[in-house]
Parts: sequence; C-alpha cells; structure tokens
Amino acid sequence: MTEYKQEQEMEIEALEAILMDEFKEIHSSESGLNTSNRCFQITVTPQDDEMEDSAIPPVQLALVFSHTENYPDEAPLLDVKSIRGIHVSDLTILKEKLEQEASENLGMAMIYTLVSSAKDWLSEQYGQDDAADLAEEEAAKEDEVIVPHGEPVTLETFLAWRERFEAELALERAKLMPESALTAPKEKKLTGRQWFESGRGRGTVVAADEEDEEEDEEDIDFEDEDFEDDEEDMLEHYLAEKSDSSAPSSRT
Repeated sequence: MTEYKQEQEMEIEALEAILMDEFKEIHSSESGLNTSNRCFQITVTPQDDEMEDSAIPPVQLALVFSHTENYPDEAPLLDVKSIRGIHVSDLTILKEKLEQEASENLGMAMIYTLVSSAKDWLSEQYGQDDAADLAEEEAAKEDEVIVPHGEPVTLETFLAWRERFEAELALERAKLMPESALTAPKEKKLTGRQWFESGRGRGTVVAADEEDEEEDEEDIDFEDEDFEDDEEDMLEHYLAEKSDSSAPSSRT
C-alpha cells in the first residue's frame, strides 16, 4: 500500500468514527463524479443548538467526495447535492467555495475541514428564520390548488354531453338485463276502444256491477226477529182500537 493510500484509509476511518450515521460509502454511479474509485457521501446539516435531535432540519445537503490518486497532495473530487430545501444556484456557489478551500489545504487531510465549512455556510445562508420561511413556502406550494381551465360550457356542448351520457347509461342498463328480456317480443299495447271491444272491458264492467249489487245486498240485513216484533206490535194496536170502538156502543 502506498503512502497516499494509507493516509486516505486513515482519514476514512476517522470520518466514520466522528460522523457515524452521517457518513456512508456509495456506488460511483450514484456519486455524480467521473471516477471508478471509492465514493463517499456525508450528510451536512446547519449548526442549530436550539433544534431538537428528533426534529427534521428544514435544509440539508449531501457532500460527495472521492480521493484522487495523490490525495492529499491534490484536491479530491467534490460534488454537493440538495437533500432538502436548498436552491440549485446556492449549490453551485457552495461547490466553488469548497473547491477553493480544497486547493488552499493541499498536503493535509481536508475532508472534515470541508464538512465544517459547509455547515457554517448553511447556517449563514439558511438561518433558522430563513429556513422556516422556506419550509412554509414549499408547504404552500404543495397545498396550492390548481384550478383547471377547460372549455366553457354552452348549450350545444351540454346537449351533446347529455346525449352521450344517456347513451352510455342505456348501454349499461342493457348489460345488466337478462338476454331473455332483450330477445322476448313486446306485447302490443291496445287502445281504450280496442280494449273495450275485446270483451275485457265489458267483463270488467259486468263484474264491477255484480260486485256493487252484492255489496248492497250485504248492507240490507233483515232478521226474522225484527219481523216477529213488528207483527206483535200491530196486533196489540189493532185490539186496542177495537176495544175503544166497542165501548160506547155498550153504554148506549
């Protein structure tokens, strides 16, 4: 192992111990760097002592690097990507800043220095108030309701739509009906005169008249006891009149 390789391995071990979960190795195809060497990504969050550990930071970026063959005597390959809430134009500015600092720190392990510089830059550019405003702005964009601007409704377009709708509705109803109902011949509907002349009307009228007569007969219900009571009353009345007419004759 060359002296450069040994120094690079020592720096990687130190970064893993210091940064822990914020440090990870990624595939060269994910890095965006033009290299086949080992590539690493460091998650960078702005310094904020007031923010709780469980809170999600409003801004966050990824610092991607790969050691060159003669690092640290030559600058590493660098790239920065937004994880959350950072504008593309700001990423370009930060990348130029880190590349300038890398050229100023040649001859010594510099990755952790670049990470600290990126954190300071995030804190300056995206302070707590600015980050909160940015988060609110992004949330407002997500909640924004997009009103579609379609073709205005006119009488002609409405009638055309209704015709299509009724045709589709009839088709759906036909699908639900059994085939026997669709293929069975429809019974011809009779006019009022044809219905009456066919005998159905006369039969119905006669039946209705007979029904009415039966109801009338049922309403008049004479009992034998009622007739017997009337006969007794008439007999008593007749005898009383007879006795009244014979009484003056006898006195004479």
